[in-house]
Amino acid sequence: MRLANKKVIALVDHEFEDLELWYPIMRLQEEGATVHLVGPHKNEKYVGKYGVPAMSDYAFSEVEAAEYDGILVPGGWAPDKLRRYPEVIEMVRHMDQAQKPIGQICHAGWVLISAKILEGRKVTSTPGIKDDMENAGSVWIDEPVVVDGHIVSSRRPPDLPPYGKAFADALAEK
Repeated sequence: MRLANKKVIALVDHEFEDLELWYPIMRLQEEGATVHLVGPHKNEKYVGKYGVPAMSDYAFSEVEAAEYDGILVPGGWAPDKLRRYPEVIEMVRHMDQAQKPIGQICHAGWVLISAKILEGRKVTSTPGIKDDMENAGSVWIDEPVVVDGHIVSSRRPPDLPPYGKAFADALAEK
């Protein structure tokens, strides 16, 4: 399996978009990657917008981004909460500086905006935050998946198959 030695952080908080968290996780696990759910608290149950639960493996304060090969940021309303944690911003900035894959879908762009890593980058997101993405200095493109270096972005749940593949490909290349 091509991702057997890869470790990925999947950020989680309440009101994540259920499919946007679980689909990429399962896609990566199918290829052998280890994915840790990381939230504000360890061993806490977070509930998605449609009621699907996710139990965190670790708290933000317990993980060292340098020990991971990539990070996934789900959409939903969770990104508006996630971006308020300095540890999350630091994790995303570390991944960016190390040029490790950063996956973001739908409203997850808010986290990258708060991390201030979008200047000059080509990305996509839900059209609802297009202005936010552009105001952060990015070039917004209305495509199912946009890959700019190590940043893999996508719009919404119907785009999950190409998003999952693109992120897995980026992880395999690293």
